[in-house]
Amino acid sequence: MGEDGASEAGYGLDLVTLGRAAIDLYGEQVGGRLEDMASFAKYIGGSPTNTAVGASRLGLRTGLLTRVGDDHFGRFLLEELAREGVSTEGVRIDPERLTALAVLGIRDPDTFPLIFYRENCADMALAAEDIDPAFLDRAGALLINGTHLSQPGVFAASVKAAELMKAGGGRVVFDIDYRPVLWGLAGKANGEDRFVASAKVTAELRRVLPLCDLIVGTEEEMHILGGETDTMAALRAIRAETGALLVCKRGAEGCVAFPDAIPQDFEGGVVGRGFPIEVFNVLGAGDAFMAGFLRGWLRGMPLEKCCELANACGALVVSRHGCAPAMASWEELQAFLAGDWPSRLRESAALEQLHWSTNRRGDHADLTVLAIDHRSQFDDLIADLGTGDADRIARFKNLALHAVHRLARGDARYGVLLDGRFGARALEAAAELPYWIGRPIEVPGSRPIAFEGSPDVAVTLREWPTGQVVKCLVFYHPDDDAEMMARQDRQILRLFDACRATRHEFLLEVIASKHGPVDSGTIARVIDRIYGLGVYPDWWKLEPASDAPTWAAIEAAILRHDPLCRGIVLLGLSAPVDELLAAIAAAAPFRLVKGFAVGRTIFHDVATRWLVGELDDDGAIGALSENLRVLADAWRAARKERIAA
Repeated sequence: MGEDGASEAGYGLDLVTLGRAAIDLYGEQVGGRLEDMASFAKYIGGSPTNTAVGASRLGLRTGLLTRVGDDHFGRFLLEELAREGVSTEGVRIDPERLTALAVLGIRDPDTFPLIFYRENCADMALAAEDIDPAFLDRAGALLINGTHLSQPGVFAASVKAAELMKAGGGRVVFDIDYRPVLWGLAGKANGEDRFVASAKVTAELRRVLPLCDLIVGTEEEMHILGGETDTMAALRAIRAETGALLVCKRGAEGCVAFPDAIPQDFEGGVVGRGFPIEVFNVLGAGDAFMAGFLRGWLRGMPLEKCCELANACGALVVSRHGCAPAMASWEELQAFLAGDWPSRLRESAALEQLHWSTNRRGDHADLTVLAIDHRSQFDDLIADLGTGDADRIARFKNLALHAVHRLARGDARYGVLLDGRFGARALEAAAELPYWIGRPIEVPGSRPIAFEGSPDVAVTLREWPTGQVVKCLVFYHPDDDAEMMARQDRQILRLFDACRATRHEFLLEVIASKHGPVDSGTIARVIDRIYGLGVYPDWWKLEPASDAPTWAAIEAAILRHDPLCRGIVLLGLSAPVDELLAAIAAAAPFRLVKGFAVGRTIFHDVATRWLVGELDDDGAIGALSENLRVLADAWRAARKERIAA
């Protein structure tokens, strides 16, 4: 393969990985016993599954062969893999078994307590008949691992897949992946144990050596495969049975590759550049290493470069919490290789921002949102009409969700902004639908900005589903007095930090026109100041403007600071439809503008008529859908003109 990213001729996938697919429950408290950890983060887990994700992020086209349970965790794995671009065509749903679990924690740089819940789990029931030759025919390489050689059924499945890959002219990669506990050689509570000598395990692992083109393992894993506790002797024993490329991982010392005869010492092998990074979490580093090595090896890069990529990917993961979510993107990896970074890598705001922004899920090039997160406006409406109550407003917001769904019919380009006060039931219902979901955090009308819920905004956000985008409206003018600006800045920074800690995307809505004059440079000045705080909103929600200079200044300001920003949506400010149509036409030529999130222009009159009994439920749904359709059609027509131009 060439370095241009082209797959080998005839292959639709660069790599298929086979084996463990599990849920990692990672303790969020660091530095104590697993017994004392009180909360856990849920991630994709299982070595080959992590590698599939890591390789996909690096630009390889990957797929997975495994089983998952017909349960909530199995569905989570399938959904996450799809978001990561990993083909799940080879994943079988097992109705009889549950998805595997691993519970793990970070105690200190050398201690990582780990418990596997894998007895009769779905992935260990993978059978030879689950292996679809047509799926493997589409791939240029297959990764198998040692855990799936520990039982007869999964051994047979692994060997069948490897034989099919070789017969089709592809390559077989073997990750030794030795976990003594999964071979019954360590106590069930000792999942972190890495080596127990066993002649039986050595014999079983060696049975696949004739099929292998690449074998990767730590020194301890080379010991078990070679049947020797001296690393060079173990490597020579392995070489006696296979001509595969051998790659020995050496932790902080990097790695050494052996394409031919085994020399007297490591210095005689092929060595890639290492990286002196402080270890925060060693778990997952090997999976990242494999992803990086394969990105080079399957693209035909020199061995020194393959080793360098592998070492760099491992270094990035050991600096972070989690395995799969810590995997680097290709853009991030290139920046890391080109930069001069601190040893405490996770403290680099620039690198963490690049990691976040290049690994966000989904593409929202086109977004039309019904914003019905209003709270004070509905309080005012009830008071003005003298009819209705909180339950009626909650019911109306459910109708609004139905209206979006009636129009969108599953089209993910649509979305809703809903609040947790009147819109709680609608938010819960929206979780089952494929639309973009935003939710406000600000106290309505507050200036300086205040947040709903706990005094610690991160405590509030931890109760929100991660699929909800946190929206914050701030009344912010660049000519505000110093005290007002400082108070608002502190709150925005607190919220941004909380969103990153809880893994929520952040939408910052800015209204400047209510607190000072606005010209073509006003909002651009606000944007420059927000970025100057170290705050990188995933989304901006901005006032409509009908002149090109304003949008040009806004777009230039965002691109100066964050070329990877998700983009801008227009807010409505209760403007008449014709004014909004003009604003859409003015904004559409600018590529960072992705659509709109409009509220009162769409819903206010409909809500009034419904509350006084002039419209029934179906009439309200129809009217809301039609109002949204008018704006959505106008936006998409304007966007089509932009693309054509």
